[in-house]
This record gives sequence, C-alpha cells and structure tokens, in this order.
Amino acid sequence: MDSLLKSDQFRIHREAVIPQESAGQRLDQALATLFPEYSRARLQRWLKAGMLVVDDTSPKGRTPVQGGEHIVIDAELEQEGPVLAESIPLDVVAEDDDVLVLNKPAGLVVHPGAGNPDGTLQNALLHHAPSLAAIPRSGIVHRLDRDTTGLMVVAKTLTAHAALVEQLQTRSMGREYLALVNGQFTAGGTVDAPLGRHPRDRLRMAVRNDGKPAVTHYRMVERFAAHTLLRCKLESGRTHQIRVHMASIQHPIVGDPLYGGRLRLPPGGDETINQALRSFSRQALHAEALTLIHPQTGETCRWEAPMPADFAQLLEVLRGVHSS
Repeated sequence: MDSLLKSDQFRIHREAVIPQESAGQRLDQALATLFPEYSRARLQRWLKAGMLVVDDTSPKGRTPVQGGEHIVIDAELEQEGPVLAESIPLDVVAEDDDVLVLNKPAGLVVHPGAGNPDGTLQNALLHHAPSLAAIPRSGIVHRLDRDTTGLMVVAKTLTAHAALVEQLQTRSMGREYLALVNGQFTAGGTVDAPLGRHPRDRLRMAVRNDGKPAVTHYRMVERFAAHTLLRCKLESGRTHQIRVHMASIQHPIVGDPLYGGRLRLPPGGDETINQALRSFSRQALHAEALTLIHPQTGETCRWEAPMPADFAQLLEVLRGVHSS
C-alpha cells in the first residue's frame, strides 16, 4: 500500500477561491470550510510543506483572510491516521468501481473520534474495500448523525471523490429525509436560518446570525393527532441541520435527545401511544432518498431506502388513533 500512496494515482490537484463571507476568518478556519473532506491537520501539513498555496504564497494558518484569495492544492495523498479495518456488517444498496451507496443503521457512528475510537462506519468500509485507505476519510463525503438512519454515498476513487464533493458544494446532490416532528402542520414550507456552533454548549448547533447559510424545505407526508411526518429536502448540509431547523420553529423531531426538550405526550392519554413515544429513544429522522450524477457515466442516479422497523412501527401506533 505504501508504494501505491506514493504514485501519481494518489496525487490530488484542487483549486478554489475563498468566498467573501469568510473575510476576517483565520486561514485554517476558511480552508476547513472550503475543503471539508480533508482534516484541518492535513490541510495544515500541506500548507507548511508548500503543497497548499494561497495566491502563490504559504502564509501561516492563523493569518486572517480577506476573501477572494486563490487556493491551489498540489499534494500527495498520504493516509490520515491509524484507522483500522473491522468486520462490521454493511447494508450495501449499490456498488460499482466508483461509488458505494449504503443504508446506515441507527447507532453507527460515521468516523472514529473522542469516545468512539473504533466500531465506526469508516472501520467497516476499510474492511469491505481496503483500497479506500488511499481516499480521504475512506471515501466518506458526507455524514449522518449516529442515530439518523438512511442513505450515504462513498467514493471509491479520487476522481469520484472530487466529483461527489463538488456536487455537495454546488448543491446538485439531492438528499431527502423523513422526519416525524411534534405538533401539526397545515402546509409545507421552508426554514432559511444560518447555523453555527452553540455559544455555550459545544455539542450543539444553533441558529446564529453569524452562522453558515442553511436552507431546509419541508412538506407534509402524513398528519397525526399531535405529530406530523415531513419530507425534508436539504439545500445545504450543515451539522444537525434538520434537527436544529425543526426545533427553531417549535416542531422538534420526536425522540431528539439534543434539541427535542422534554418528552411531549399528546392529549387524550392513550397509553399505547404514550408508551411508544417513551420507548423511541432516538431522533425520528431517516435519509430516505439520494440523487446524484454518477462521476464516471454522467447518468443521474437515484436510490431510496425503506424506513427502519422501529420508525415504521412508531408510525403504525400513531395511525391507531387519528391521522389524515
């Protein structure tokens, strides 16, 4: 593998321009936003080694940016760190030489990190396809929260990786989610509210005037006595976006441990429904559909993943009373 990592096959060339809205940020922060597929540590190494240049210079990471700077990366793609392959079952929906589409279950963390050094999707992918060790983050180009279920796409080549990242950044990749929220809606709508890190709780995100632009479109799928099933479509892809946006309009996702607040039981005292809501201990959010342009063939591809059993069972219980 070491010899492969040193070949031209695993060199990358990327160019980008720092957007004006990043003006005033530190360079390392702006680069992390511009190239989210690479870790900050890797970007810093490239900057120090002269493999990442800013207007033909190599400034320090703490240097503030003005916006409009031209970034060029011409680097050798070394392995990020000691992420080990582990035999963890994967629900593969589709796979070819360029992409892998999978249906992530609840409880599976995407990347190793503090508190989750192993047992993650990245560990599983390296066992499934060892060649992914040469791709940034083992080919993972977007994430789902630990307890969010549904479709994810993984790039199996550097060419596919660059193409999929570009589709994410240009918002040409379509992602649709099913979300069961508290309260009733009478119509669909849009939440257009910038998101950033919560000022006091670093585990949470929040609507902030100085946050990154975030837009979520939603429409009704089914309405219950005290809940609504929504189909949400992302125009951007921020951390916890749907969860924060729904909570911000006073319709948090059922079971959400971070943004849902205390358990809301519907009026009427139906114990079957109350017990079902009490026992559903994760956010009721499922990435149902994924649409993208295949990086090799140029064809538009779409996949759908069925709702997981626990989510479907909760809806059946809610249908036992009133739905419309």
